[in-house]
Amino acid sequence: MNRSEMEAFFVRRDAAWQRHEVAELTADHTEDCVVHSPLAGKVKGLPAIEEIYAGWFSSFTDAKYSTESLLIDGNQAAQIVIMTGIHSGDFCGLAPTGKVFNMRCAFLFGFSEGKIAREIRIYDFTALLLQLGVLKAKPAF
Repeated sequence: MNRSEMEAFFVRRDAAWQRHEVAELTADHTEDCVVHSPLAGKVKGLPAIEEIYAGWFSSFTDAKYSTESLLIDGNQAAQIVIMTGIHSGDFCGLAPTGKVFNMRCAFLFGFSEGKIAREIRIYDFTALLLQLGVLKAKPAF
């Protein structure tokens, strides 16, 4: 993909994410794509990737994100997003708390033939659990 095609890919993908279109988001990946995620660990293949999307959207039924920046270099991209939502469904075996989360995430992508072949998701999973009230932190001072 050239730069303008990749930019269009992310515009379309962002819209699919806002609509929680699990099948469309999954179809953006190659058959043997590998995703590294703080939540799911290392997963490979479309069924496992689809499960991540479906699980996230069932846990956070109003989840939204907005792209803060997008860096493109050849067949690689880095997307920085702000993600928000309310914990409204089961999440990692935890009952819904009704609490809001807000976090900055980085997604690093490697492309092959117009699809995501490798994805690394980076975000502070511990901070997410703190915001949901699952973990408690002692004040530092």
